[in-house]
Parts: sequence; C-alpha cells; structure tokens
Amino acid sequence: MLSPRLLYTEILDNDESFRLFCSIAAAGEAQGGWENARIATLVPDSYRELAPKVARHGADEDKHGRIFNALMKKRGLEPVPVPGETDYTMLLEGIGIGLAHDQLRRDDRLSERDIIVYLAHSRVTEQRASEQMRMLTKYFGDHPEVGRAVKMISADEDNHLAYCNEELLRFAQAGHGRTIQEVLREAALAEIAVYRDVSHAVMEHMGRILKWPKAKSVLLSAGINGVYAYERLLGWRRMVTLRMPEKLDALGGGVPPAATQSA
Repeated sequence: MLSPRLLYTEILDNDESFRLFCSIAAAGEAQGGWENARIATLVPDSYRELAPKVARHGADEDKHGRIFNALMKKRGLEPVPVPGETDYTMLLEGIGIGLAHDQLRRDDRLSERDIIVYLAHSRVTEQRASEQMRMLTKYFGDHPEVGRAVKMISADEDNHLAYCNEELLRFAQAGHGRTIQEVLREAALAEIAVYRDVSHAVMEHMGRILKWPKAKSVLLSAGINGVYAYERLLGWRRMVTLRMPEKLDALGGGVPPAATQSA
C-alpha cells in the first residue's frame, strides 16, 4: 500500500531524490521571494501600508529557499537544475496566473487590480503550500534531519495564508468582491491543473531515480489524476473561500532581521 509517509520517506532516504526534491523547493521559494520583493517595491502609494507585509512575505520565502539549500549542504549535496516541467511557479506564469515577471521587472507602479491579482494568486498558492507543509509536519515533524525545517516553514505558510485571506476581505469590503471572486476562481482552476501536471512530472523523475516498478508508477499516476478529478469537481472551492483568520495581522511585523535559523 502506498502512503504519503512511505512515499516521502523513500524520497528523503535517497540522496539523489532528496537533492531533486530540495532543489525544486528551493528554486520555487527563491522565485517567490523575488516576486514579493518586487511587488513590495511597486505597491501604489494608495496601498503603501501593504508594502511591509509583502516584503515580509518575500523575506520568508527567501528564508525557506535557504533552508532547503542548507538541508542539501548538510548531506554534502549541491542543487541540481530544476526541470522545466516541474517548475510550478513559471508554469503558472506561463498561462497568465499572477503578475508577469516582465511587468515586475519594470519600475511602473502597480494598479489596484494588480494588487488584487497578486493577493488572489497568493491566496490560492498559499493554500496548497500550507496543506503540503502540514502534511509533511504530520509525518516528519519529529524527523531528526528535516523536522525542525518543515515545522518552521509550515508555520510561515499558515501565516501567509492568513494574511492573504485578511487582505482580500478588506478589498471585498471596499467593493471589490466580484473582481476578487472572478480572479480567485480563474487562479484556482488553473492551479489545480498545473499542480497535477507538476506532480506527474516530479513523480516521473523520482521513479527514474528510485527505479520504481511500472505498477507503482501507474498507481501513483492514477492517484494524482484522482486528486485532480476531485479538485476539479469540488476541491477548488476551498481555494476561493475567504474567511477572516483567527490570527490577524499575521505579517504585520514587517521584514524580520536576516534569518539566522539553521535547517
């Protein structure tokens, strides 16, 4: 029987699969850090109070990237190039979800709608990140090698999700509810398809590294497709529902000092 615990244990126990897993995660977090840093710089004057929170979001993502790189370094491993078909962030941008990197590289201030698009995109992707890190914390929170790292990252992802919900609700109360729901729905439906494709690609690479038998790969593929079918029918709705979080102002402290925590 395949279970998340057994699957991830197999990946973590092999240096090559562990290196690929951490490389993909580190690259995605670093990309998120850059995006949030640029958005914080380009926030329009009318929403400057958001800039420290966006910057804090980016600082957290940068920290996560360093943590994954530190986990590799502890084993004497170097990062590997991320296969394009596993690059979740860039695949989403490629289909028009979120703010385009070309726009973020310019120095033009963002519009009010741009901020809504950023928050909606983040709300959807942070839902995924929060769920994944909670799963890893459940199974590996006490792991001697990765336990501290996954618990730290999981707490940050929960804060990011809370922040996105709270800020989107503020925009909704200001009369942007219809726009927010339209952008959220588009982002959620696109994300579940990209997540399916990336999951297939990652499992294919892991299967080659770990020499999985064909039957195991077929079973994993069927499981990924099953998750997508559920999310396409009903599960996507959890990504577009907005609720005021229990923890308010989750990123209100602004950018913390340079992180010194080790993985």
